[in-house]
Amino acid sequence: MASKYESFWSSKSYAVVGHSSKQSFPKITYVGLKKSGKKVFAVDSSTDTVEGDKAYADLDSLPEKVEAAVIEVPNEETKDWIAKAANAGIKNVWIHMECDTPEALALAQEKGLHVCHGTCAVMYVIPGFSFHSIHKWINKMLGKY
Repeated sequence: MASKYESFWSSKSYAVVGHSSKQSFPKITYVGLKKSGKKVFAVDSSTDTVEGDKAYADLDSLPEKVEAAVIEVPNEETKDWIAKAANAGIKNVWIHMECDTPEALALAQEKGLHVCHGTCAVMYVIPGFSFHSIHKWINKMLGKY
């Protein structure tokens, strides 16, 4: 049986939210999702493009509704992005490890969102051997995958 973390990646479309003027955009997750055949939109108000693709300033600017969002922004922005995801009708949200805050998690619960947090998204989207696959193996051994 798939864990809630594994099940999160069964959606067909995603918004990957970053803020590249403050921290690196989550390109590995973005590219990994694209390579797996998912429909993916980059959301970053501080740049026009991500990996050669148009970057959208916010979730309301996307050309179509997405099923899920991956949020990897500075902690002080996470709660606002949870609110924006809820307002956009996105029910499934991944908050990248170390980007979650108690306030963001409380708001997500209040809004009825299905949230994955506290771990790295990359170990789920990149196949094959890498640093992230070692992370995946350790988490599986600890029952946290």
